[in-house]
Amino acid sequence: MDDGRKTSGDGGNAVPETPADFIREIILEHNRSGRFGGRVHTRFPPEPNGYLHIGHAKSICLNFGIARDFSGKCNLRFDDTNPSREETEYVDSIINDVRWLGFDWEDRLFYASDYFENLYRFAEQLVMSGKAYVCDLTAEQVKEYRGTLTEPGRNSPWRDRTAEENLDLFRRMRAGEFPDGSRTLRAKIDMASPNLNMRDPVIYRILRASHHRTGDKWCIYPMYDFAHPISDSLEGITHSICTLEFEDHRPLYDWFLEELGIHHSQQIEFARLNLTHTVMSKRKFLELVNDGLVRGWDDPRMPTLAGMRRRGYPPAAIRAFAERVGVAKRDSVVDIALLEHCVREDLNRTAPRAMAVLRPVRLVIENYPPGMTEEFDFVVNPEDPSAGTRRIPFSGVLYIERDDFMESPPPKFFRLSPGREVRLRYAYLVTCTDVVKDPATGEVVEIRCIYDPATRGGDAPDGRRVKATLHWVSALHCVPAEVRLYEHLFSVPFPGSTEGRSWKEDINPSSLEVLSGCMVERHLASSEPGAAWQFERLGYFCADSADSRPGAPVFNRTVTLRDEWAKIARSAPKDGGN
Repeated sequence: MDDGRKTSGDGGNAVPETPADFIREIILEHNRSGRFGGRVHTRFPPEPNGYLHIGHAKSICLNFGIARDFSGKCNLRFDDTNPSREETEYVDSIINDVRWLGFDWEDRLFYASDYFENLYRFAEQLVMSGKAYVCDLTAEQVKEYRGTLTEPGRNSPWRDRTAEENLDLFRRMRAGEFPDGSRTLRAKIDMASPNLNMRDPVIYRILRASHHRTGDKWCIYPMYDFAHPISDSLEGITHSICTLEFEDHRPLYDWFLEELGIHHSQQIEFARLNLTHTVMSKRKFLELVNDGLVRGWDDPRMPTLAGMRRRGYPPAAIRAFAERVGVAKRDSVVDIALLEHCVREDLNRTAPRAMAVLRPVRLVIENYPPGMTEEFDFVVNPEDPSAGTRRIPFSGVLYIERDDFMESPPPKFFRLSPGREVRLRYAYLVTCTDVVKDPATGEVVEIRCIYDPATRGGDAPDGRRVKATLHWVSALHCVPAEVRLYEHLFSVPFPGSTEGRSWKEDINPSSLEVLSGCMVERHLASSEPGAAWQFERLGYFCADSADSRPGAPVFNRTVTLRDEWAKIARSAPKDGGN
């Protein structure tokens, strides 16, 4: 996955000559100064308490991309320190998602639970050095004693226990002698610190919960802020890249590593990804799933990577999006239209074209020879000449889109109407002569036309022009399909931002429309799950990976042909305007 940036090197670590962001600038400076001996080793450390989303994709691309740019390494590590919320299902989904995005951790798949014994020994080390103590305050009392942003905290009554007493109590915590929540192990730092994270944070709690890897071996579990820096250290991570919410945790990260006297990784924070028309919270995703507001974590409306994969988003498009968004120090919001633009750009280059009619109405060519069929050349992908052409069948009975016909059209309607001539793509020019209606409803059920045999291929030898070209399928050579039209899951750019209105109330009631009885070319009936197509004039679609079956295809609309980002980009100020 070459991003085009130039690198230089002497056969060891390659380095970007033109770093793309401030994080790579920091790493370059570290390499110049000899810090870490010129090594670059990153990690992507998800918690297995939900499926990954598009925000995680930015972090994945950043961590693995930095390792690529500096000829370094990147680990995949699960920070699985909270067994009450973690499941093997989430672990498997995360592994699949990172692989699908195109990244390889080789033999470096790790879990924080791999280090539970190490973490416990390091905690004992802090206890014996007087830097940690067992506290009997309840969770509510700990919060009360902690203080506020303007008031210092108060020391726990148990803060001055001796190291011997603390060690005995901590070992008894591990042995399971005390009830859940009755005691914690806390770091002894500074209850008057202006940084609340440094006010004697809890580093171990008693929790009888079965762990997805260690089972019931442990009844005490380390807190994330304790496990994270030590896991980085044990793996020899050089640059621990986190999102901005961990900036205030960095002094604590550094404190643990300095007090323990072990390898000290450098934590660097960057702005997380925020997108319009969506939410970026695994807690909210879980609510959507559990409340039945979506059809699972892989619902194509979800911003999870599983949902985007099922919707037909190519991994290359997501990597391109992450590159376009870049890395910043300030939080901002990216218009979801940019993501869709990247998807559209990729599929325009790679997706073969096909004919499909989503809301069909029958069209009969009255003067077409009865029983005759013929074939026309169809360009597979105009953006890829090497894809060539294929043959598509044509007959005297077709289906066209119902929206492409109006019996009494307004002035600027140029598609088919009585007496008007239009082009059938790649085939002939036809003129509407009559319509057949349902006597009960008055709805048009059949359109009658005549064709001009001299216009084979769609062009008139006398040079006459038509203002519309319609797509179609032959009634003798098509199959029915289900098509699912997806829109944004939320109807407003910032869900939950309206006072007095919850984020769930902003769910778009039109986010999914299911169309049955669509007509598609016959060869689409055997589409492989996930196969992408551009349906002429309609947008980009893929065969649903869960529900599509040979002979009974189901297609998801990935994106429309309409590029909202192109409009935004055209209207944006130039020459440095804001």
